[in-house]
Amino acid sequence: MKFRCIKILNICRIINFLFLFSFCQIACQNTKNDIGKLSNDQSCDSLIAAPFHGTIFIDPDIVTPEDYTTFINLSYNGRAERIMFDRRVADWITSTPYLFPANYDDSIQIEIQVNPEFGDLASAKLQAEKFAPVIGQLSTELRKDVKTVWIHKGNYPFGGGNNNLLIHTDYSELNYEDQGILEETLIHEAAHTSLDAYHATDSLWLHAQKADCGFISSYAEEHPLREDIAESFLPYFAIRYRSDRISEELKISIESKISNRIEYFDNQNFNMYPVEN
Repeated sequence: MKFRCIKILNICRIINFLFLFSFCQIACQNTKNDIGKLSNDQSCDSLIAAPFHGTIFIDPDIVTPEDYTTFINLSYNGRAERIMFDRRVADWITSTPYLFPANYDDSIQIEIQVNPEFGDLASAKLQAEKFAPVIGQLSTELRKDVKTVWIHKGNYPFGGGNNNLLIHTDYSELNYEDQGILEETLIHEAAHTSLDAYHATDSLWLHAQKADCGFISSYAEEHPLREDIAESFLPYFAIRYRSDRISEELKISIESKISNRIEYFDNQNFNMYPVEN
């Protein structure tokens, strides 16, 4: 669910921000690598069929609203000009959002930027207060590179990357929240933000991909270097940290499909606070 490479490059030529430049390099390289789909270096006779279309749907109770959040509080820091991505125009916009620094008990602070279209400070604050605690349920590892959150109206999917989490509230209500998978979706998107740059092109990860002879979802199979980390991490999280909440059948399916990826994740020493194994 990342932003398109060509538009990213265009904005990078205009805006000389280091974090945008780094994101452009990663996104464009992933797009180029997606084309090959590992076909030139596939040691398996054939790929095993993916058991899921997308992993955010595998179980709505992997994380629940009752789970602990590291969120402490947020404050209001006025309005100021910011560059935000908006899926409704499929491009970057310059806006003056309401700014809410959110504090978490592992010393992480995230600036939540709420589009002024919500009308007034009180309405904007409600949006920040709604999503800040859910983001606090993500592990420290998944929040470590999240510097900002963009909140817009609109019936478009979430996004991750660029040191950010992108939220469209209408789509959230009609899809993620209605299905009880808001928390699971944010795990997926935060994996894009905080894991992709370190692991998506790691040689050991690519070896694990090939050794598994398949993908956990058809979405990951279609985009092996862009989506496989995010698609695989939520099932990994489910079997390692929430195995009591999923069926034995689901657990066996995940373990049998991506055993080498699971081993790779096990070896990373992720900071999973506040989640306990």
